[in-house]
Amino acid sequence: MTSEITWHKSSYSTANGSCVEVSEGPTTHLRDTQHRAQAELSVSSFEWTALLYTLRAN
Repeated sequence: MTSEITWHKSSYSTANGSCVEVSEGPTTHLRDTQHRAQAELSVSSFEWTALLYTLRAN
């Protein structure tokens, strides 16, 4: 399934190599750039939006 997903580096990634890749859509997928094959996290777009809203509010 991940081969069909278009990934991009998250704006929340840092320059020191701590990178997160994101694929946004009806389901948002997240993965660690250094460990792509290990796992990915998938959440609904509603949950992703709520998380970003909460992070920006703090």
